Amino acid sequence: MKAVVLVGGEGTRLRPLTETIPKPLLLLVDRPSLDHVLDHLARHGVHEVVLSSSYLEATFHAFIEARHGDPRIVWITEEEPLGTGGAIVNALEHVGDEPFLALNGDILTDLDLTAMLAFHRERRGAATIALHRVEDARPFGLVPTAGDGRVIEFREKPSEPVPGEINAGTYILDPGQLGDWTRGENLSIERQIFPEMIASGRPVFGFPSDAYWLDIGTPEMYLQAHFDMLGGRLDGVRYAAPFVAPDAEIDLRAHLGRWVVVGERAVVGARAQVDDSVLHVGAVVGVGARVLGTILGPGACVGAGATVTDSVLAENAVVPEGVSIAGERISAGQEALPGS
Repeated sequence: MKAVVLVGGEGTRLRPLTETIPKPLLLLVDRPSLDHVLDHLARHGVHEVVLSSSYLEATFHAFIEARHGDPRIVWITEEEPLGTGGAIVNALEHVGDEPFLALNGDILTDLDLTAMLAFHRERRGAATIALHRVEDARPFGLVPTAGDGRVIEFREKPSEPVPGEINAGTYILDPGQLGDWTRGENLSIERQIFPEMIASGRPVFGFPSDAYWLDIGTPEMYLQAHFDMLGGRLDGVRYAAPFVAPDAEIDLRAHLGRWVVVGERAVVGARAQVDDSVLHVGAVVGVGARVLGTILGPGACVGAGATVTDSVLAENAVVPEGVSIAGERISAGQEALPGS
């Protein structure tokens, strides 16, 4: 089986981390999040994956060169952003004639893709959409289905908290059903392709699941993904908590909470406190500093005696000695100002 993984987004909700690193290449514990996605696909028999992007494209090439084993990666350069639907249509020449998977690259899930494919084939669907139940559908919109599982419509995001099933960002598609759309056009699969398929009477089904599912597109959810992985909430994923890379330097007098990830070559100084936080490669927490509910990007530095709470520091950002910040986002290479 083949798959198209959508990795072309600019990750605006995760800025400033994504100013220098594409969202799919941000680390989740010890590897890029895209590695976890590809490993999940391989476990379900996917042997070839198509990736495409026009944003920070060069950064993907090193990832592809370093990646070994299943699935094999085919790269397509997007001259212009094509959207979720346009990227899929643009990849059709690489997926063959059989049903294929398409999925958002910023979703962390242990969804049973094998069962979803069996569901799709049994119903001979034009498309099957993975569904996830939430208590508040406002950020997502609702996907109601009929008794036989056919999708009735894609509803806009409700204005009030409403429970229901949402589009979980994983699809199985019949390539023969996508010939109505032109390659190279910017298209949305959610707002254009699926609604048009449903309106024309083609069989589009929903596949409900109680699998683990998380959209990691915001700093809060990105941190939550780490906590869930450390807590063993994903099937087949196990990490020590806290997680400390073998070559990280942690002073014996430092305090690390359980929900902490310390990446390669990161340094945590004496009497420092780190809780509910992620430290990327080469990040530094100085002597007596406090880092709470925060993401430190690669090479970011928190000076001695500083306090950083509920903040995001991009690559090589700095909080000077003794400075305290809360709820801030510091861009790549920038320095936090006292009292910010």
